[in-house]
Amino acid sequence: MTTVRDRRPLALQVRDEIRALIVARGMGPGDRLPSEAELATRFSVARTTIREALKLLEQDGQIHVRHGLGRFVAPATVRWPITRLESVTEMMQAMGSSVTNRVISIGNAPASDEEAGALRQAAGSTVVRLERVRSLDTRPVIYSIDVIPESVVGSDLATIDWSGSLRALLDGRGAAMASSTAQLRAVTLPRGVATALGEDPRGPWLLMVQTHFTTDGRPVLYSHDYHRGDALTFNVLRRSGGTPGK
Repeated sequence: MTTVRDRRPLALQVRDEIRALIVARGMGPGDRLPSEAELATRFSVARTTIREALKLLEQDGQIHVRHGLGRFVAPATVRWPITRLESVTEMMQAMGSSVTNRVISIGNAPASDEEAGALRQAAGSTVVRLERVRSLDTRPVIYSIDVIPESVVGSDLATIDWSGSLRALLDGRGAAMASSTAQLRAVTLPRGVATALGEDPRGPWLLMVQTHFTTDGRPVLYSHDYHRGDALTFNVLRRSGGTPGK
């Protein structure tokens, strides 16, 4: 088996290792992280790399600094840059809180015109449609409908654990997601979904409609993710496109 080498900057790799450590130790909001020296020894890297990794976690709102005391797991409000393509499941787990993925439905179906267009499939071709809800500490925070070409995951759906990370699943199927196009708009949950989840149908949610692509530009996932407005915060860096001084 060929091992895929992680070519990302070392600080990003260590950031993810620290996230995994938080989850492995069952750390929750308010728990203190190991010191820089302890982390440097554990991951066999320089302390400057540890500082860079910790700064990335702080920028994402996953940890916070208490000067003179150390770094601590932040409260469970998920916050991350909207330009970063990462598994939401893994991101929420890194907050140190209890994360559950509940599958509402999974099955094969003919692609709608919209789905076929987004995935560059023939009209009516077979896709896998997954509906689920993700909860943070038992509170529903994401309702999603994910559509994947059947050719990517196969037709034997019963052998797949659909409650885990779709990113990891597609990675394992040779369809690693490298980029996505996204459209965002403020919405309320569909009334039937809100009723089923016991949510206020007037509550604010952010709908993110995305098409995810592999490195060679192949669309492998079309998703509608409804993000709870008072539990998830997205950061975005905006740059001026004009001429300075005008």
